[in-house]
Amino acid sequence: MKYSFIFTIIFTVFFGACRNPFLSNKEKSAAPESVNLLDSILLRKKITGLTDYSSTNYFIYRGQPMGYQFELFKKFAKYLNVSAELQVDDDLEASMQKLADMRVDILAMGLTVTSERKQHMLFTRPLFFTRQVLVQRKPKGYKKMATADEIESHLIRNTIDLAGKTIHIQKGTIYYKQLLNIENNIADSIHIVQDTIETEQLIAMVAKGKIGYTVADEVLAKVAAKIYPSIDVKMPISFHQKIAWAVRKDQKALLDTLNSWLSTFDKSLEARLLYNKYFKNISSRRIAKSEYFSYTGNRLSPYDEIIKKAAVKLGWDWRMLASMIYQESQFKPTVRSWVGAYGLMQLMPETMQEFNVDTTSSPGAQIKAGIRLLRSFENQLPGTITDSVERIKFTLASYNGGLGHILDARRLAAKNGKNPNKWSGNVDYFVLHLSEKKYYHDPVVRNGYMRGWETYQFVNEIFDRYQRYRTLINK
Repeated sequence: MKYSFIFTIIFTVFFGACRNPFLSNKEKSAAPESVNLLDSILLRKKITGLTDYSSTNYFIYRGQPMGYQFELFKKFAKYLNVSAELQVDDDLEASMQKLADMRVDILAMGLTVTSERKQHMLFTRPLFFTRQVLVQRKPKGYKKMATADEIESHLIRNTIDLAGKTIHIQKGTIYYKQLLNIENNIADSIHIVQDTIETEQLIAMVAKGKIGYTVADEVLAKVAAKIYPSIDVKMPISFHQKIAWAVRKDQKALLDTLNSWLSTFDKSLEARLLYNKYFKNISSRRIAKSEYFSYTGNRLSPYDEIIKKAAVKLGWDWRMLASMIYQESQFKPTVRSWVGAYGLMQLMPETMQEFNVDTTSSPGAQIKAGIRLLRSFENQLPGTITDSVERIKFTLASYNGGLGHILDARRLAAKNGKNPNKWSGNVDYFVLHLSEKKYYHDPVVRNGYMRGWETYQFVNEIFDRYQRYRTLINK
């Protein structure tokens, strides 16, 4: 207690004296005491990261969560052999505060490394290098201009020409300080507007003529230029800088582990392919204009309206049902599995016959049949499973693995002192181990051997994807 008290005083005085984004005036409690986060992550078997929602970092396309930071974070979690939970926050100051408060383990976003930030966070080795550029609109009628020089004559190519200009930037970014430096160097004023909306939205506003200028990291700006051909991103306003992830200042062990993994990963072909996928992909424009691109649209599939109506009959969030359908078929209505399951809901031939559907049935009829099957499983579950989320997990498990096997796992859970009415950490353990003689030969097991890891993964992956849908897709 004594040392904890002394630490709290030192921590508060030190950071209170600094211009620390972690300890804002709004904060009402002292920062948490230091713990070894790496040990905690490995113990709880889960790592929590935070990134921003953007067309390169984290988004959903045709039902699939994607993004450079999203994939990189999942690869690190796999390296640690833990599950990955990625949160989203587009407010940089709020994100840094969450890291300080230990509400997240890592800021898995493209943070520019600065001396000021290094006072308060530990940065990984660089993910890549970039510089800030001015985003401006090409002159009206630029496509009809005779030469490139004619277009160039309408564009800013010297920082001197920023004098008197109004430049909108995302609040909390280092762009503000960079523009102040330019303002000082040119001995003239720049009107800097700090907006609460994020950089990609500001770029879109430049492209649409709603604002004149903004600033962005060059890697992002170049991707945006493929989407909006009317913008110019060739004017640098900084030197090249490091882009990295960040951890708390007191988490050296976590940082060392991160850097050790990155040093190996960075040399791999996998790393180069991942970078090229999101920052050099010629398909960026096509993806960005798709209605199934979550950053600009709010649709998961061509069947969203059918799924929404069906979900009402189940009493489910439609995004949960959509996640299940993606798991089964990736929204492909004619896909057939190696065991003969067919369509959006991957119904077996005997089930299709029972519900009067076949390979010529419409997507709506397929979903309707799948809903009937889900409801039949849900109705056969014991009434002692009263929690609505738990009932969904048991229903999904029954749909994938068969109700008999799930009831066997419940009986094993009860026999072994676990809660038969809870899935995670209870019944799912016995589903996972029903392929072992010790369990499928147990007297309470009536349906024998089960390849339970498939069902275990089925439920986990659907819920994991559902959480991402909830974050990125409006209800």
